[in-house]
Amino acid sequence: MQSKLVKITLARIGLLLFVPLWLSACQRGMAPVAFHADGRPAKLSDWHVVEVHDGKLELNQGVVPYDLNTPLFTDYAHKLRTIWMPKGVSAKYEPVDTLDFPVGTVISKTFYYPRPDKGRTGDGKFTDVARTDDYSHDFAGQGLDLSRVHLIETRILVHRKDGWAAIPYVWNDAQTEATLARTGAVLPLTLVAAADGAGVPAREDFNYVVPDESQCASCHAQDWIDRKVHPIGPKARHINKDYRYADGEQNQLEHLIQVGYLSGAPALDKIPRDANWADAKAPLDARARAYLDINCGHCHNPHGAANTTGLSLIYGTPEDHRLGICKPPTAAGQGTGDHFFDIVPGKPDDSIIPYRLSSTEPGTMMPEIGRSTVHREGVALIKAWIAALPGTCVVLH
Repeated sequence: MQSKLVKITLARIGLLLFVPLWLSACQRGMAPVAFHADGRPAKLSDWHVVEVHDGKLELNQGVVPYDLNTPLFTDYAHKLRTIWMPKGVSAKYEPVDTLDFPVGTVISKTFYYPRPDKGRTGDGKFTDVARTDDYSHDFAGQGLDLSRVHLIETRILVHRKDGWAAIPYVWNDAQTEATLARTGAVLPLTLVAAADGAGVPAREDFNYVVPDESQCASCHAQDWIDRKVHPIGPKARHINKDYRYADGEQNQLEHLIQVGYLSGAPALDKIPRDANWADAKAPLDARARAYLDINCGHCHNPHGAANTTGLSLIYGTPEDHRLGICKPPTAAGQGTGDHFFDIVPGKPDDSIIPYRLSSTEPGTMMPEIGRSTVHREGVALIKAWIAALPGTCVVLH
């Protein structure tokens, strides 16, 4: 009798576990994820990675969301990142470089903004977007609640036999579909702050720039000689953090291992972890180095597009001349702001790096693409870090 009750109980548990999955699949109504081995599909929905259903941007089965300890700044946009792989394959752990993803991997990154309380213009188009770091109201399960957010673009990185391809898509005003934008796009938007204070304007007009395919390659090329595209974000140190999945919070690397998307990883305490740049409890040096790593290190590294500058801003660069401390620029010009060194310890206002981060002028601003506004909080962090650095630079005449 007891055995029979156990079987019945287990059967009920199995049914309860099955029903939510079945209902989820029906609600999504998506075809399986499509790996396109070549070409540029005209619509984002041709991939079946993320799609709009019932007022939500939903993730397909097997599409795993992830986040970064410190993300790249893109005009205060929020981002939903995902990974999908074919069955039977997994990424291989890399201690420093991007995880070694197998052919067939599809990575997506959707850029969006929360909607301000009064964000609709008279013509029915959304141009006002909220300037906020609060992500708590964005999500609906694992997807996005479109009553709260406005979708801007989704970028696809797909690993084909001949390498990675970057494919940009721009969402329509109706928020129903994103279409191929190989030549990029320029979208006039207005950042609306929750409150006007601490040097933050209540409203800030700017042009959100969707990069074209060649611009995608300029950032995603790990080696400037072969100029092959690679993912930037999914490095172990960037994604070694907890994520609030639909079924609970878990370390992202552990989750990838659990779902069969990652192999060869050591114990978590052996894996590096970038700091969260916005975590005031973390060491200032760790926060600043993480910020420079993700925002500047993809070009400023020994093999990147800016390798001729001799300036390396990737994680692990010693805090010396190579990091820019008392290092003169390789070329004079407007980008220096008439400053002598990339970093002058104790003197952020005399340093080139924060000067360029504070600019939106072509030929001066850094990064050169990917933003049209100044990340005030990020600049303040780098200035505070430089102000705390010991040492003195000597100007030789």
